[in-house]
Amino acid sequence: MNKPLRHIAIFCGLLMLALLIRENWLGYVRADELSSHEYNRRVLIERYASERGNIIVDGKPITGSVKTDSTDFVYKRTYADGPMWAPVTGYASQAFGATQIENIEDGVLTGTDDRLFFDNTLGMFTGKEKKGGNVVTTLNGAAQKAAFEGLGDKKGAVAAIDPQTGKILALASTPSYDPSKFAGNSDKDTKAWVALDKKNQPDDPMLNRALRETYPPGSTFKVLTAAAGLEHGVIKDVDAKTDSPLPWIMPGTTTPLPNENNIPCKDVSLREALRMSCNSVFGKLGVDVGKDKMLETAKNFGFNEEQFVPVRANASIFPEDINQSQTALSSIGQFDTRATPLQMAMLAAAVANDGKLMKPYMIDRLETPGVDVLEKTEPEEQSRPLSQEHAQMLQSIMETVVEKGTGTKAQIPGVTVGGKTGTAQHGENNSKNPYAWFISYAKTDKGSPVAVAVVVEDSGANRDDISGGGLAAPIAKAVMQAVVDKK
Repeated sequence: MNKPLRHIAIFCGLLMLALLIRENWLGYVRADELSSHEYNRRVLIERYASERGNIIVDGKPITGSVKTDSTDFVYKRTYADGPMWAPVTGYASQAFGATQIENIEDGVLTGTDDRLFFDNTLGMFTGKEKKGGNVVTTLNGAAQKAAFEGLGDKKGAVAAIDPQTGKILALASTPSYDPSKFAGNSDKDTKAWVALDKKNQPDDPMLNRALRETYPPGSTFKVLTAAAGLEHGVIKDVDAKTDSPLPWIMPGTTTPLPNENNIPCKDVSLREALRMSCNSVFGKLGVDVGKDKMLETAKNFGFNEEQFVPVRANASIFPEDINQSQTALSSIGQFDTRATPLQMAMLAAAVANDGKLMKPYMIDRLETPGVDVLEKTEPEEQSRPLSQEHAQMLQSIMETVVEKGTGTKAQIPGVTVGGKTGTAQHGENNSKNPYAWFISYAKTDKGSPVAVAVVVEDSGANRDDISGGGLAAPIAKAVMQAVVDKK
């Protein structure tokens, strides 16, 4: 072989080698990335080529699939009571992707999960049409309906948890949206999607307020401050007088921490302070506990980290770099303290469950199309933010709030209910309407089956804790009643 031909042969060999390396790189190293790439249309076509599995509540599907006229996307997602369940399901859209459970469990729902290989292979021989598996939730349909209807046309959210297991029983957010309206890939779907954009809908109906919005928790946070006082030995007897002067001047300032409506909070017991919601008592208690121990207690309840249920919930925040006066304000749920409704339901749940906080979750199990169990979630302890003794002391004073305090509208005949109202001020110089809060739990002779947190935004309520009792407490009562009745 002469020299020019040898050079050409070597060059062609190098090209072939490069081609083989490139093919193996794409076919093996980047296979998973490319197979799930957003621009790989074959993935979308496969996703909607067969009936999608269902999301199940109380043994019944709250989703479905319907055939379309499209040659590419054969099936489209449908939703029963879409606006009510959207904060749980999320959406699955041919044009706009998927969110929440629809996204997290997409492999099971579409039937592409490796664990469904046997079912899919068997279907090839039996001629059975491919179908996705099911996601069975922990949700309680009656509790969800009570939460959604209770919020009505008000902007707000509800989270309800089974304190003994961590199962999420209700997760409502209003205003909401119907995922069916943009599940397809037509101009009509696009118009429905654009109409929901925050630019066109300032109330942002696609925001999951139960998981993704953090609010100043106001006086409901006093439950955590009380827990910190008990756990760190500052309070030993919930019925003993506290050393709480009136007025109480915040450290490093000449400013007294005011109480609403001039309530008589001087030296009152922790029980009376929670019943009347005394800012001065809990502000001073937070300072006496100290910012570091307040932060430690908040973290033990789940603050300052994201929660995954398995949908991601934003981290609730207790501020870290604060002085004593800021500690006082943070300890009454103001300053930079912020919490999701889920987090405040976790707080109530831990108290109700004698100090044991169970990890919240809303997927009970994953099933094959033939309803064989692929995976089941087992209850898991997340932390123990307070002892059983202190939890029961805290239960006692929360129950006083409902018996003869600001939470009387949450009373359920024949059921023990503990709770705490709250009005969280916000906006520059507290200029905006307050948020009305209520956290609570119901307790029977078999323990507590439900803990609830309710927040109502822009309520137009008066700036006192009774607004939480008047607006949010009846919603919490309806949710608790639904759970107790089913039990």
